[in-house]
Parts: sequence; structure tokens; C-alpha cells
Amino acid sequence: MSSTSSSCTGAEVLAKTLKGQGVDVVFGIVGIPVVEVAEAIIAEGIKFIGFRNEQSLSYAAGAYGYLTGRPGVCLVVSGPGVVHAMAGIVNSQYNCWPMLLIGGSSHTYQEGLGSFQEFNQVMFCQSNTKYSIRPPSISQIPQIIDRAIKISMYGRPGPVYFDFPANFIQGSISFNSLDFPERKAFDPPKSLADLTSIKLAIELLSNAKRPLIIVGKGAAFARAEQGVKEFIEKTGIPFLPTPMGKGVISDTHPLCMAAARSKALVEADVILLLGARLNWILHFGSPPKYDKNVKFIQVDIYPEEHFNNSRIQVSLFGHLSLVLSQLIENLPKSFKYPSNSEYLQSLKRKISQNLNLSNQKFQENSIPMTYHRAYWEIKKRLPQKDLVFISEGAKTMDLARTIFDMHEPRCRLDAGTFGTMGVGMGSAIAAKCCYPQKLVVSVVGDSAFGFSAMEVETVVRANLPMIIIIINNNGIYQGFDIKTYNSIPINNLPSTALLPDVRYDLIADATGGKGYFVRTPKELGDALDDSLLKLLEFKCVVINVMVQPQSEKTGFAWVESANKPKL
Repeated sequence: MSSTSSSCTGAEVLAKTLKGQGVDVVFGIVGIPVVEVAEAIIAEGIKFIGFRNEQSLSYAAGAYGYLTGRPGVCLVVSGPGVVHAMAGIVNSQYNCWPMLLIGGSSHTYQEGLGSFQEFNQVMFCQSNTKYSIRPPSISQIPQIIDRAIKISMYGRPGPVYFDFPANFIQGSISFNSLDFPERKAFDPPKSLADLTSIKLAIELLSNAKRPLIIVGKGAAFARAEQGVKEFIEKTGIPFLPTPMGKGVISDTHPLCMAAARSKALVEADVILLLGARLNWILHFGSPPKYDKNVKFIQVDIYPEEHFNNSRIQVSLFGHLSLVLSQLIENLPKSFKYPSNSEYLQSLKRKISQNLNLSNQKFQENSIPMTYHRAYWEIKKRLPQKDLVFISEGAKTMDLARTIFDMHEPRCRLDAGTFGTMGVGMGSAIAAKCCYPQKLVVSVVGDSAFGFSAMEVETVVRANLPMIIIIINNNGIYQGFDIKTYNSIPINNLPSTALLPDVRYDLIADATGGKGYFVRTPKELGDALDDSLLKLLEFKCVVINVMVQPQSEKTGFAWVESANKPKL
């Protein structure tokens, strides 16, 4: 659309609005009535990535919002399209990621008449979004999109929904009558914490005998890595990253206690939460995972989160980077947690013991491979920098959290706060769009890969080179080898069983990528070496790695409830 045009369609108005908001990629699936919207988006120079499933594209939009700090945008058709995309909406809601879902809808003048895919999508989305709206007219689209983007980003980030009726998409309006915002929506305003609370927090940390800092994915989203590193190094307090907080400070930092997680949690007497919540991932901050007398200091941008857990002692409400600068400015010059403290030394001894145990497991030579041996072959070949690591699957993800070190912020994506399976391909595509120069490697379980396997075709078509490594144990949690599987009557198969030795790698071959089927450490190493060397040529690599169906325990009892109430 040219600025000299006398009129433009609603689809063109939306596309121009998104362009003005700085949107550079839209994830979507076209169909009635949004084909014109996608074409207008492409005409504006915005990259449109067409997916095969609405769940995957909505997961991609949420992940893109987390990686960029501004709402990831996705486009779906009316009715079932919006319903399927609700998976990504809720995933973003629980992860606190900014996201904008645009859903086509039936003609406004056909409401109540049984229109094609007629569905009250605005009401459907309201309970799981920060803002759900249908514009009253085409002319108001620019202002409503501007407001939606601000709402998505401001305060605690989250998803928003924009309903786009077919007659608005196809309708026309005079270009000169439109009032576009002069600039894209401003980044969120930032606030400082109450100074009295800052001093209380410092007093608590100064008097602690066994202090600990937990770095959550909120610290990564806030781009607070510089402040986190400065505060930790000035105070000398050891830290633990949550799974997606890994990389805010390198996992190889001498004060990182990730390899002694359980011991650090249970022995700490004061814990500072940086962008982390006391939810199931942190065992609700309750015994027996924590000392019954531990005191928590919480930094969070969302007022309602503060004192949500009764174990919070000091609340620091504000933007994480600014709150950290306040803490640093008010630190006593003499304060430095002693590096020779028995607490810190005991944690380091535990780390050494655990690493020795892991190193022994890395050398196991059984066939099929163990998880540890497969991960060792992968780990020693991956670069430390310019790597984005996606991990998904129950046992696959849990164990990967402890083995693969991260060194850069916002470079690790997994099932997240909502524990969502099926996010792997969407996350990987979002990561490659955000970081085109980085190596994207997705290590996923066979069950998890099955949720979104056809997005391999999306990767090849969109020319987004990446490596997908499937850790295949023939089941959900545990599977069976072929002989055992065939000996079990089909009606007695456990619900966790999947077909043995499925050739997921052939999906890559079928779509123009490159697949490998491997059973031994050497085959895995050779496949990964070849992939790293020829990735641009292969476009998408799928390495199907067979591991022991009935393997070692890898779970971490994430959902164990402390202080269980009597039923």
C-alpha cells in the first residue's frame, strides 16, 4: 500500500500498524478470513512464517516475546484457529511473556445467524489474557494495537488478544482519515523499590550465616545480567539459577551452586529471589526442601506477587535492574560474604562429589546408550558462546538442566512455568528468528517431539537452520525395546509406551533436511560433527538417538508438595 493511495483495506491498516510498532516477524497459519492479512503483512516487509499447527506458532510467539522483550505476534483463523492458539496464550500467561494473538473472526453483521466458524473469541480469550478486544471500527485499529502492545509489556508481561472480523479485514477506509501513532509503543516505565525495604534487605543479607541468591528467568527477561553479576561479585554470595535463569551469569562462575542445588536450598538461612517466584519450580519455599526458619527477600515487578507466599520476609517492588542498583549503592563498604565460610566450602565439596559421579556416568559404554553418555557426546561438541539451547521432555529436560552449562542470558528455553510439552519446535523457530547468527540446538524427548514434528517442514521452508536431537527411549518417561514391546498384549500396553525405534529422522529427509538414526556414541558424535560442519547446507538436521528404554532415574520431584494437608 502506498501512502498516496486514496483508500486501504482493514488488512492493510493492521499491517501498516504492526510495521510502525517495530514488528519484524509474524508467526501464523492462513485460511478464511486472514489470507489477506498475511499478504498485507508480507507486503509491508514483515517476515511471515507459516506454521503447520496453531499451538506451535503460538508457542513461538510467546518465546519470541520473552527473547525480544516486546510482544511476539501471531495470526490465526477464526474459531478452531483461535481455540488451538489458546495453548500458547496460556503458556505465555503463566510464563509472564508478552504476546499478541490476532484472530480472524466471522462477519459482524452475521453474528447470531450461524456464520462460518462463529465463536465469541473475545470472551473466550478474556480470562487468560491481559486485554481482549474487537475494534469498533477500522479507523481505530492503530490506537487499539498500540494500547494492546503497551498492556502486554507493562507491569507483569502477558498475552493480549485482537479480534479481526472478516468484514473489517476486507472493508476499506480513506487512508487520509487514519491516525497512526507517531512512534512505536514506549518500553515499560521502570520503578524503584522503597528505600526502607532496601535497607531491611541489606540488613538481612549482612547478618545471614548462609545466604543464597536465586536467579530466575525474570532476571533474564529484565536484561538484568550486568546488575546481577555485579551484585553477586560485590557481595560474594553464592547463587542458584532456575532452569531458564541459567546463563544470566555463566554456569561456570565460581559462585554458581547449581551442581549442589538441593544442599544449597535446604541449608540457606536467607534467600534473595531475583526474578523468581516461590512456585512449584522452587518447591513453594517450604520444608523439607528448605530450612523451616529460612527468610526470603523477593524482588518482583508485580505488586500482587509480593507476600503471596507467607514465607516472604522483605518485599522489593520494582524493576529488577533498578532495584539491584539500589542494593549495590546501599551496600556497606565492609560487606563481603567470606569465601572461606564453612557453608560455601561445603557447597563446593558437594559440587565436586556430584561432578565426579556425573563424570563416571559419562563414560558408560552400554548399548543402547544411557542419557548421560548421549548427553556427554553432545555436550563436548557444543560451543560455549552463540548457542541457543532448547530442552523439552520429562526426563530429557530434567537431566539436561544439570548437564548442559549455559553462559549467555536468554539462550535457554524449556517447558517453562506451565510445564508445557510440545513447545520445542516453536521455541526453536522463535530463537532462530531472534538470533539468526547463533547456533540453535533443540534436545527433546521422543514424546515431546511428536507434538510438533511437522514443524520440521516449516524450518526447511523458512530456511532457519537448526539441529534437533531426539532422545528416544520409546516412551513417555519409560518405554520398551522391540522384543519386550512385542511380547505384551496390545490391550495391556502401559499408557506410557510408544512404538519402539520410530524413524523420526526420516521426517527431515522427507522435507529436504538431513536425518540421522544413531545407536552408539560414535555414531552420535559423527552425526553431530557432520551436522555442525554442514548445517547451512542441510537446513534442518534431525538426529534420532536411541537410548535405554528403562533407564536411570532422572526426575527431580518438581511437583512434590511440602507440608501436605490431610485429606
